[in-house]
Amino acid sequence: MELICYSQRMLNPFRGVMNIVEYKGAQAVSTDGIHWDIYVRDNDLVSDLTNSHKVQTNDIRYGRWSETQGLKRGALYPSESFKNLEHQGAVVYQYLLKHHQDIPFAFKDNYELWLLDYKNRPLALLKSAIKEDDIELDTPLSWNLSIDCRKNFYTNIFKALCTNQQFTNPADYLISYINGFASNTRCAQWFKRDNNGDATGIEAINLETDLIKRQLSCKHFPAFYIQQDNHDAVHEQLISDFLCWQAPFFLLLDNLDYETRSRLEHQARQRAPVIDEIFHLYPEIINQDIINAARVEALFRRTNPEPEDSEEIMCAEYIELNIPRTN
Repeated sequence: MELICYSQRMLNPFRGVMNIVEYKGAQAVSTDGIHWDIYVRDNDLVSDLTNSHKVQTNDIRYGRWSETQGLKRGALYPSESFKNLEHQGAVVYQYLLKHHQDIPFAFKDNYELWLLDYKNRPLALLKSAIKEDDIELDTPLSWNLSIDCRKNFYTNIFKALCTNQQFTNPADYLISYINGFASNTRCAQWFKRDNNGDATGIEAINLETDLIKRQLSCKHFPAFYIQQDNHDAVHEQLISDFLCWQAPFFLLLDNLDYETRSRLEHQARQRAPVIDEIFHLYPEIINQDIINAARVEALFRRTNPEPEDSEEIMCAEYIELNIPRTN
């Protein structure tokens, strides 16, 4: 197996990108392009099992590396496979030393799981996968938002939308509203997208058999991962405000035209700390002055902090390991 590099979106909702360097059972993962968490996994433990790629084995923390702080090793786990795991981790680490600036890597998560609306149209993007073998059918069929969004996303029209006090924040209202377009029996479908954005159905959940292998052109898929058509003016504004709030993350995408990227940079300016954290991964910058101004503001906020909690942008797969991260 050769060493491979790729990017994958962090989804449900879209909240960033993982850049990944992979060699056998070792992976180096970065969500900011600066700090890399290196993990190793003993795949030989399940190599003789059917569908071994779907069997979970524990990730072992090889270490965390950045150019300025060097490598901080994780705890050692002596075992029969220790030398092999050490070798795999070292291969990834040595690659980072030479190629850590070759980011962002190309996206390879061309398999997408979409929640479908009551007309079986793509409604909201739930998951993505690199290979068809990684497709999962046992998954919650609900579009969701992060804790950070629930705490910090706000729109001026929220009071007009929520007159009965059922929802305490606009994020929860938006979750309910978008999921309300799905059928009573939630349906979802995995598609393989080609380079033009057109798609072929691969697998489906609760969908009629004759639609499973259907083909859809790119125009059937929302550009920013939730359906923006067929809403009244107030809800159009709600969705527009939410997508504006997500603008720093959309700038990570590599398929934006000039006008769209420029507009997103202006919208992203309101979330300076997020820009400062992930701008290293932007494939292109149109208005450098906007990005620079956001970074200056982020620096000011760090040196003059307000008392508030913040959610770290990190892959959910590794959050489950419950391993503390160091700065």
